[in-house]
Amino acid sequence: MTRLRFFSALLVAAPALAAAQQLAPLPAALPRTHTPQPTTPAITAADLMTRLYIFADDSMEGRAVGRLGNAKGTAYIAAEVRRMGLQPAGDSGTFFQNLPDFLPVVTEDASMRVGNTTLAFPNDFLPVGTHSLKNKALAVVYGGPLGAPMTLTPAQTAGKLVVFSGPAPFVNDSFKMREQLPQVPGAAAIAVVTLDSVTTAHRATIRYRSLHMRPQPDGPVVLLSTAGAKQLFGKELDGLPVGTAGKPVAIAYTFVSSARNVVAILPGSDPVLRHEYVAIGAHNDHLGRRLAAAGDHDSLRVFTHFASTGGAETGGQDATATPEEMDSIKANLAVLRRLHPPRPDSIYNGADDDGSGSVSVLEIAEHLAAMPVKPKRSILFVWHTGEEAGLLGSTYFTEHPTIPRDSIVGQLNIDMIGRGDASDIAGGGPNYIQVIGSRRLSTELGDLVDRVNKEGHHDFVFDYVTGEQYYTRSDHYMYARFGIPIAFFFTGVHPDYHQVTDEPEYIDYPKMARIASLISDIAVHVADLDHRLIVDHAKDAAPSN
Repeated sequence: MTRLRFFSALLVAAPALAAAQQLAPLPAALPRTHTPQPTTPAITAADLMTRLYIFADDSMEGRAVGRLGNAKGTAYIAAEVRRMGLQPAGDSGTFFQNLPDFLPVVTEDASMRVGNTTLAFPNDFLPVGTHSLKNKALAVVYGGPLGAPMTLTPAQTAGKLVVFSGPAPFVNDSFKMREQLPQVPGAAAIAVVTLDSVTTAHRATIRYRSLHMRPQPDGPVVLLSTAGAKQLFGKELDGLPVGTAGKPVAIAYTFVSSARNVVAILPGSDPVLRHEYVAIGAHNDHLGRRLAAAGDHDSLRVFTHFASTGGAETGGQDATATPEEMDSIKANLAVLRRLHPPRPDSIYNGADDDGSGSVSVLEIAEHLAAMPVKPKRSILFVWHTGEEAGLLGSTYFTEHPTIPRDSIVGQLNIDMIGRGDASDIAGGGPNYIQVIGSRRLSTELGDLVDRVNKEGHHDFVFDYVTGEQYYTRSDHYMYARFGIPIAFFFTGVHPDYHQVTDEPEYIDYPKMARIASLISDIAVHVADLDHRLIVDHAKDAAPSN
């Protein structure tokens, strides 16, 4: 798909802008939405577009580590690699490596049914704590007002959902939740009718505060609305005798780690070399939502394009515009206003950072998995979490690797490869890409990257960015500190960097497909070497590239 560069057609329709020919136009965008298409084994712009419009959609809520959106994003990745037939290499035979000390979240498929009636999640029922319930059909009994002496016997509560009417302040302080919960030995779960007192915003917040309950409940706990409780008992709970039986419920919900790496393996074809790995990685997280109120998407995009070309690196919305820049901003915004009204936006979708890397690793994985003859060494795919929070996922994986760390012969990191044209960065264009650290530990790796680019007719022009600023700020560095050769592929910061305007509609998909093909080719060449990459530089005495 050819990406339109400028609003050329709109210049005719916008006299104010056409009259000011000296003003640079804003680069154009693709459609805001895209209908997903089946992906193929080939690395294509169409596949990458399908994947990124899914992965960087508003429904992923910015994929912030420790939030439900990140769990949803990692679930998408895991489902894809499972479909490709890759081997899980996370915890306990799964594709997930959970990071400790992060809040658990309830997945969106939580359900609670009373007969043919489905209670709304999270408005009529909201699980708290850390205990999951999976496909449980439970008898229901009323346990009385919360805080009153417990009069039911173990025989009356065993294996049941025991419902208590609760005072409104119950959820105001999660540290006091556990103190107010009764002990009901043998109960399958406890429900407290207190959800009406919780605002919509607080319902979202409390989903990420369950782990703060100290100590944790002994079993599953659900908060219910008054309407939800009425579905169970057919009447209000006020005056209801303790021990009253309610209608049976079918309930299922799962707490998942809100911070997790996704780890998968494509086994190598050589019986000896398959025990060594070429790692390919990207980070699955981004920044989540703006803390401030939603701003106008178009205004911010136009402003940063002219006044803050490095996005958050150069001030973002807090940058200062010159009078000339303000002329361009006003003229371009007038064009957008002719097309559509203001667009409130509060989600950092992270399409380029690092949606572009995450979906490119998926695309590479599908391509390599379909090869009739697999690479000799195994390929280790790791989608790290928490890069934006300080390289948390790559730190954890390299310190707690799920395969022997010394079996990793090299790591190729992909972080932001969806942009890099002349409007994004000085010297940018269709063949522009930054390569960082490829000779930092291994001259051989750097030479191999250059050779594959030339002999494979990928035809990129490499910008060898040096210095510590970029070498130490992405996931590859966590591998390099253990002496593992790395190469980091990056197309540079741009006006939408760390802004809510980093959206799938502004990505150059044909270029991204070419970069993914280059990295796939490099991985195969490293995997097929008859020796490990030669490490000829010490970790602390390596050359600048």
